[in-house]
Order: sequence, then structure tokens, then C-alpha cells
Amino acid sequence: MRRVLVIRLGALGDFIHSFAPFQAIRQAHPQAHITLLTTHPFMELARSCPWFDTVVEDQRPRWGAPRSLLALRHFLRGFDRVYDLQTSGRTAWYFRLAGKPQVWSGHVPGSALTHANPWRNDMHTRARQRDQLRMAGLEPVTEPDIGWLLAQARLSLTQLGLEPPYALLVPGASPGHPAKCWPLRRYGELATILAERGIRPVVIGGKGEKPLAQGVQALCPTALDLTGHTTIADVAALAAQAWVAVGNDTGPMHLAALTGCRCLTLFCAKGDPALAAPMGQKPGQVRVLWVRDMALLSVQRVAAALW
Repeated sequence: MRRVLVIRLGALGDFIHSFAPFQAIRQAHPQAHITLLTTHPFMELARSCPWFDTVVEDQRPRWGAPRSLLALRHFLRGFDRVYDLQTSGRTAWYFRLAGKPQVWSGHVPGSALTHANPWRNDMHTRARQRDQLRMAGLEPVTEPDIGWLLAQARLSLTQLGLEPPYALLVPGASPGHPAKCWPLRRYGELATILAERGIRPVVIGGKGEKPLAQGVQALCPTALDLTGHTTIADVAALAAQAWVAVGNDTGPMHLAALTGCRCLTLFCAKGDPALAAPMGQKPGQVRVLWVRDMALLSVQRVAAALW
């Protein structure tokens, strides 16, 4: 194998779930030139990973763009093996565009490396990808080493004037899924309970989520607002030393779980924990509270799950 392609598009949580498969592919092909095809939001993170030699942005061409389609077809046909970790309708189309090669590991029939498990759609993302790689001859798929990510953190507890114990609060979620968010006022009430027990609340998220942090601070003025001030590496480093992380079904919670941080993730009917819950390093590290409607989840129930 001289040239290997890995395809991983999707959301931040999905990308983080693929760290272990990324590492396994690199270990299986130590001398190969490995290319990752991903989407724009993950280009910077992917380039900092130790598992890829080249990172290419998926331009997501449409059928009405023949030049772009020809360029993508040429790109996809230049590899000795392809690992499709996205396994979506789009990447099924990419398989056909690549000429249905026999060296394509994915979900579409027609390759010698097809993930032919009839229950694959009922498996958690992490387990499904491990099983896919097993069928392609790659095992074991071990827990990823994320020392490279922690080493990239820019912020330190000293710089922030932050001392343990502290708790990370993640009140945001994907803009397209507002139903996944626990009511902001309850995050503020939870922050107050944490502060009263000597645990500093720290709110994290993107810069567009600053109003959420302000809403928490309106009820708990001692909460620290880091929204818009952290990189992915900073969040990982903060989580690695946190007392707990509490948040909605969103990417930073998957990242926190990966570091070994104790996590409490809040799910509603819009998500299925059995398929996509954050995965930790040891039993009992990650706990999930599932309710049909986030409005029905009380602060008392969340607080009780922390002690």
C-alpha cells in the first residue's frame, strides 16, 4: 500500500469518534502516504493530527458541476486502498464515482472490503467503525493517544486564574438542533449549585454562544466565560483536569470524554445515546440522562447525578 485515502466528513463528535480508527489505519500502513478527505470545519484539526500526510477538503460537488465531478473522480481513483469512515449516501456516490474499486472499505456492496454486518446501522459509531476495520483486516483498534492534541493547548489554568475543582458547562449545540439544548436558565441554576459547593463553573463554546454564557452568569456571577476563547486543544486540556463536564449532545462533550474527564451528557428524543453517546476510557466515566423533552429535565435530577 503506497497511497491510502480515509474519508471522514460529518460533525465534530463523529470526527472525534474516528480518532481510534485513524490511529489504527496509520499503524496498519506505516510507510503509506495517507490522505484524509474531510470538510472545511475540520481542516485545521486534521492537519494537526499525526495520522495523515495530506488533508484535502471535500468541495461537495453537485451533479450539475461536470468539471468538479471529473476532478473528484480523478482524485478518488488514485489510491491503493480507501477507508470510508463516513459511510453515508454521499460517500456511496463517491464509491461509484471511483469506479467501484475492490479495495474500498465501506458500507456499499461491490467491494471485497465491504462492511457486511447486517446490524451495522444498530451499532454505536465507535463499535461500527471498529467492526468495519476488523473486516478489512485491521485489528485491534486501540484507544487513541491524544498527547499530541493536549500539547497544542494555548491556555493554562494559571493564565486563566483557574484552580481545581472546576466543572465545564456546555450549554450550546448545533444551530440546526435547538431541541437538543437543556433550557439555559437551568444551566445557570446548576452553575449556582456547583459554586455553592466550591466547584467553579466554566462555560465553553464557540464565539456565537457568548449569550449563553452571559445567561449563566446572570444567575451565577462567579461562572467563568470562555466561549470564543478556546481552541479544540484548549478544551481537551481543560477537560483533562476538570472535576466534571456537563452538556448537551454536542462535539465538546465527545472531546471531554476522550480525555478521561467524567461526563454527564444530556440527551432528548432527537438523539439516540445507544448510537452516538460520548465514549470514555473506563466504565462509569460517562453517564447519560435521556428525556423525551429537555424541558422535562429538572436541575435537581442533573445535580443528583453529579454527587
